[in-house]
Amino acid sequence: MRWAGVAILIAALPGRASAELGGALATVDTDRVKMQGALLRITQAGPYSMHEVRSAAGTNVRQFVSPSGTVFGVAWDGPWQPDLHQLLGAYFDRFTQAAQVARRARKGRGPLSIRDGDLVVEVGGHARAFVGHAYLTPLVPQGVDLSSIK
Repeated sequence: MRWAGVAILIAALPGRASAELGGALATVDTDRVKMQGALLRITQAGPYSMHEVRSAAGTNVRQFVSPSGTVFGVAWDGPWQPDLHQLLGAYFDRFTQAAQVARRARKGRGPLSIRDGDLVVEVGGHARAFVGHAYLTPLVPQGVDLSSIK
């Protein structure tokens, strides 16, 4: 009986609602609110739209949305690294595990490039000038040049 109560409590908790990688377009504004940011623009670029937000800290975050309404890529640049847990969502743990392995393998500093199955994440920069992007290869709409996810 006690387990049934726990299951009901967990089911009643609000889910994560953010336009994280692999998430839905309908929640892009939730990320803007979490970042205390301002919507700079929404651009239609061929087979996708790009939603750009500037966080309160001055970092620009771009979310790339497919025609089906799924966030297939994210990119950022600015003086502060954005909350990658928020942006990568369900893929954050895969990223951190792959990043640990990559950092051990490449002694030294510099950009970090992760290719873990369908997940691609590249992070670089230095204090007050961070850049990066991430995308899910199977969700990228046909005809999209991967270099445009920046």
